[in-house]
Amino acid sequence: MQGKFYTAPLPPQLSDSNRRIIETNAPTTRAYQIWKGSNRFFFGGRFIFGPDARSLLLTVSMIVIPEILFCAFVSQRLIDEFGLHVGDLIVGLSVALTVYIMLLLFLTSARDPGIIPRNPHPPEPEEDTGSCISTDWAGNPNGAPNIPPTKDVTVNGMVVKVKYCQTCMLYRPPRCSHCSICNNCVDRFDHHCPWVGQCIGKRNYRFFFMFVSSTTMLCLYVFAFCWVNIEKTMEAHHCSLGKAFLKSPVTGILILYTFIAAWFVGGLTAFHFYLVFTNQTTYENFRFRYDGKMNPYNLGCWRNIREIFFSKIPSSKNNFRALVRGDSSSVYNPSISMGHAMSPDMPKRSFDIEMGKRQAVAAEDFEDIHSQIDSIGRSERCGTQPRHANWDHKANWEITPDIHMLAAEFGMQHGSTVREKIHGVR
Repeated sequence: MQGKFYTAPLPPQLSDSNRRIIETNAPTTRAYQIWKGSNRFFFGGRFIFGPDARSLLLTVSMIVIPEILFCAFVSQRLIDEFGLHVGDLIVGLSVALTVYIMLLLFLTSARDPGIIPRNPHPPEPEEDTGSCISTDWAGNPNGAPNIPPTKDVTVNGMVVKVKYCQTCMLYRPPRCSHCSICNNCVDRFDHHCPWVGQCIGKRNYRFFFMFVSSTTMLCLYVFAFCWVNIEKTMEAHHCSLGKAFLKSPVTGILILYTFIAAWFVGGLTAFHFYLVFTNQTTYENFRFRYDGKMNPYNLGCWRNIREIFFSKIPSSKNNFRALVRGDSSSVYNPSISMGHAMSPDMPKRSFDIEMGKRQAVAAEDFEDIHSQIDSIGRSERCGTQPRHANWDHKANWEITPDIHMLAAEFGMQHGSTVREKIHGVR
């Protein structure tokens, strides 16, 4: 019986080499729950939206409500005029196009647009870099080497400058930019669209273009058949255009609405056709990035189209459902930023401040240490363990000055109790 008692596994030991506490019982959490960006996640991190995801409700209503009005007030006359089969086909096509648009809207707004993962620490400065050196970086207050603000990379035989992002602590890949709304670096950043509530980047630009162009087709489709309905009304009642609108006011409202909407989404579709043909992004075009200069990404019209619409969409660089523990949270946790304190609403866990090597210990870890000291004192007082055991008691259970320091930091109530037990053990 006693042999089994002595062979019990030892509790975790403190590390004196780096003076940090190993978190063996730290609670695990998902990466999306401590994500640094401003995104909103649903269904356990399976869908990622922008911070303005509520605007989707307005976008959906602006598409679905006119379609409902078209089916309810216009379709019946079309069925009467064109016959059951043709009339049902006209209405069915509009419904199918609306469902298709909703699917494209979901694929655009509910997926990772191409977020570049953040670095937990700044990169090491390169000695052979040819870029100019930036001013003192705010993240290095203790005299760490400065990080160049730009770096030259070669794209299709042409030199392109990439910028350093101080928020994400990385050199952005070519065509990548940091979205101030989502607070993420997005690969091939086009723009942040408030209508879909998401950044438009490398992984969802294709769906965004198809969404805008399909919406244009739906507007023109409804607009055309509403005019057909007005003409049939004029023929049936032998009335003027004005009286036809009075007899079918919903049709008139739909004509006006789809006319205005077609100009908006149609103009947007035409603009993005131009961007696709020239292989530009909205961000690059608005900043006149290639005015008077060669565009290194322009491969020709047909190759540009193939790259945008027929190339394989790259996998996401982020696993939002991954389990993170302990120091892994430094990559995601929005409340920890290189030496700043934790937010009170986050789970308390220990971490190292990069400069200074000073420990901040969570209350749960302190209680674990407290209970370990109690168990040692009880085992000696009860005489269940010989003074000279087979393993070196002092080497394994010596209470180092770390414990004194930690106890003092948690106040007189905890500190005095621990010091009494420490002296009792020793």
